[in-house]
Amino acid sequence: MLIECPHCGEKIAVNGLGRKALNIPLINVYDALRVHKSVQGAAYELKCSRAYVYKVLKAKRLTPADVVFGRVKEKEFASR
Repeated sequence: MLIECPHCGEKIAVNGLGRKALNIPLINVYDALRVHKSVQGAAYELKCSRAYVYKVLKAKRLTPADVVFGRVKEKEFASR
């Protein structure tokens, strides 16, 4: 990507803007939730935000309650 310097007007090539994606697998989120029984505890263990935990679960149409209370088993969500 080329951007223009606000001071001198020269064009500068910049690559890799932004933060890298976390890409934490669902199995890791599942295990952390089963151990900690809370989204906050799982997020702290995984070193991510609570919103990221919800996002990973939402992608598979799960809720934290489904995981914590055992409504969905490990083998079941692998097929989802």
